[in-house]
Amino acid sequence: MPASIILSDLSLSTPDGRSLLSNIDLTFAAERTGLVGRNGVGKTTLLASISGEHGPRSGRILINASIGVLRQDVQHPAGATVADLFGARQALELLRRAERGDASADDIAAIDWTLEARLEAALARLGFDPAPDTELSRLSGGQITRVRLASLVFAEPDFLLLDEPTNNLDQDGRRAVTDLLAAWRGGAIVVSHDRNLLETMDAIVELTSLGAARYGGNWSSFRAQKAIELAAVRHDLAQAERHLSEIDGKAQEAAERKARKDSGGRKKRAKGDMPRILAGARKDRSEDSGGKNAQIAERRRAEARDAVDTARRRIEVLQPLSVKLPATNLPAGREVVWLDGVSAGYQPDRPVLRDVSLGVVGPERVAIVGPNGSGKTTILKLIAGELHPVAGSVRVRPDFALFDQKVSLLDPALSILDNFGRLNPKARANECHAALARFMFRADAALQIVGSLSGGQMFRAGLACVLGGSKPPSLLILDEPTNHLDIDSIEAVEAGLRAYDGALLVVSHDEAFLQAIGITRRLSLAAPDRSCAPSAGSSDPGSRS
Repeated sequence: MPASIILSDLSLSTPDGRSLLSNIDLTFAAERTGLVGRNGVGKTTLLASISGEHGPRSGRILINASIGVLRQDVQHPAGATVADLFGARQALELLRRAERGDASADDIAAIDWTLEARLEAALARLGFDPAPDTELSRLSGGQITRVRLASLVFAEPDFLLLDEPTNNLDQDGRRAVTDLLAAWRGGAIVVSHDRNLLETMDAIVELTSLGAARYGGNWSSFRAQKAIELAAVRHDLAQAERHLSEIDGKAQEAAERKARKDSGGRKKRAKGDMPRILAGARKDRSEDSGGKNAQIAERRRAEARDAVDTARRRIEVLQPLSVKLPATNLPAGREVVWLDGVSAGYQPDRPVLRDVSLGVVGPERVAIVGPNGSGKTTILKLIAGELHPVAGSVRVRPDFALFDQKVSLLDPALSILDNFGRLNPKARANECHAALARFMFRADAALQIVGSLSGGQMFRAGLACVLGGSKPPSLLILDEPTNHLDIDSIEAVEAGLRAYDGALLVVSHDEAFLQAIGITRRLSLAAPDRSCAPSAGSSDPGSRS
């Protein structure tokens, strides 16, 4: 029987009981399926349910396959090695004893002599070949992701369940994942915002508050189909609103006619021109007719309002976020960031950065790029004052905001609304709600506790709290800003940042994002085993290309 995963009438909730998805019916076969949807809709929860980590609220999951899972933000025990991720530490130690001549006859009979070659081949498929005894604590997040992906390939499952597999990966790592999936002959369910990766999919499944819908083809095909759907639902909404307006108009006309007729009847009764019994009967008929007409009119209005509400909900699902930022009025010649001959690291005898210089003046847009482990995040920590240089000097304009990958500028114990008030103490209540609504945190959504949000929701909440105020900071420092955002949000953030008139300093491996926000200059860092090599035009703090 072919490998498959079948979801039947599936409903999911968050651990705190909030409903996510309802009555989902999907079948996944041996093809590559991209799983997309807005932040917080339930993509990661769905993968966790399929893998058995999180039980559904109701419904069934039928799995006829072996499964390999790549989760986000997995913590590894101290001392864990590359071999541990492959489950091969003991087998490799046995192989080493045999090579030293210390193994017994029973040990030798149990040895897998192909293990080392197969392990190396799996790592080679992801373009990274650390020694099996390398401790994971010595690797960057992107390097660990490559090793974890290689361990899945090594196990040869029928299905891969991948949750944001290209997060934290440099360009070489992203290409390796894309090549891996392009050659994968089993099934794969891939939660991703990586538009290049989604272009390699055989199908796209979109999750929304309305349920799940499957679209054949890759990302471009899906977007074309969604554009047609959005045009259709806008047409439906316009028709529903016209229909409601017509019903309201007719009801108003009927009420006015009845009022005129009732007024005439009252005048006749007042004059005594009509026998009392006849006048009373006419009054009763008028009241009965008026009551029935009112009931009919109200039923029609209710039906029309329901049609409008349904169309608006679909617009809400299909319509992307819109980000509009106030002006910072940053002067063109104003110094924003200045690093001069900086060396820094986390161990005094092993600096990550050596003799790095960078100057950002006025509303420049500078990207810090380089392979995993080259020190990109270290530079951001220096600029934010979270790390001090062992040599050189750092100067930074005080009004900046750092968006790290954990959005540490937000208090996770507070609501989004309370965080906004904390970061914008002069904002009035109406301003707070209006600003959060622009970032799609409307009404009760603004009362969510930050610590309960998904990664994408948390980043969007950070943007709302920092950029939704009356005057945003003149320097934005962004560390992998697209890692947890859904694609509609990425495109909205791109549009907002294009219109931003302050300075940008961005660490990102998402080349499409860097191009979309108009990066004007790059500081290129070398691989971790080589010294830092700034790109042309950036070695001198004052130079700009």
